[in-house]
Amino acid sequence: MGARDSLNPRGSLWDLIAVQLRRHREQAKMSGTRLGDLLDLDRSSVSRLESGGIKLQEKHAKVVDHEWQTDELFAVLVHHARTGHVSEWLQAHLELEARSSELRIWELAWIPGLFQTEAYARAIFTAFARDDIDHWVTARMARQQTLDRTPRPLIWAYLDQGVINQPVGGPEVMREQLARLLELAQQPNIRIRVIPRSVGAHVGRDGSFKIMTVAGGDQIYTEASEGGRLSADGTDVRLFRTHFTRIGDDALPVGDSLKLIQETMETFQ
Repeated sequence: MGARDSLNPRGSLWDLIAVQLRRHREQAKMSGTRLGDLLDLDRSSVSRLESGGIKLQEKHAKVVDHEWQTDELFAVLVHHARTGHVSEWLQAHLELEARSSELRIWELAWIPGLFQTEAYARAIFTAFARDDIDHWVTARMARQQTLDRTPRPLIWAYLDQGVINQPVGGPEVMREQLARLLELAQQPNIRIRVIPRSVGAHVGRDGSFKIMTVAGGDQIYTEASEGGRLSADGTDVRLFRTHFTRIGDDALPVGDSLKLIQETMETFQ
């Protein structure tokens, strides 16, 4: 099944935009190359727009609205998609994560979901007083299947030192969780680094985020309580890529990071 076949316009505004973009282009008897010229994009980028791999930007929405005289249809759709309810962003983020060829993760509060053990995840959902904890834990564990797919995604994960120090679930849970981090870090596609507390103030203190590369385009997910926000806006992408680079400048090298994780694990007795 192709990417276009997996689009769900009833469940996602972004999927609806992708479907409508292709439909309007074909109704206008316009080739993908011609649309690319109109938007100052290459043909492959147009294909990714129509398959949901990348999201239509506001400036491009205005161009197609004018070209096809759609009475601001695409501009309005993009506006509502960008300001959608956080639960919609969360689901879209999970779908993109599962398809990403590259993941750049900055985590200020928790072990990243892709790396969590079942016991650690259970401790989190218990703290949040979820009604059906087993359901949430099962979903979290299923999400980790993306680590075993072929080809495996390249993952760079930067963790605040507080993430590995916070005794979530108690000493036994943390020993198991930190051992899991050390195990994952041995995989050639995964790099885990720690930003030590001694760094003090740095750009990452503003909050956790993730950069997901899907079909050659980047999507930014910024976390918030009970959800978050997605963006494929070029300005946002450049900003968060710069943030990620600057956080990396403050991180310990891989070897020193893993040594700190090992030493921290040994403190949980």
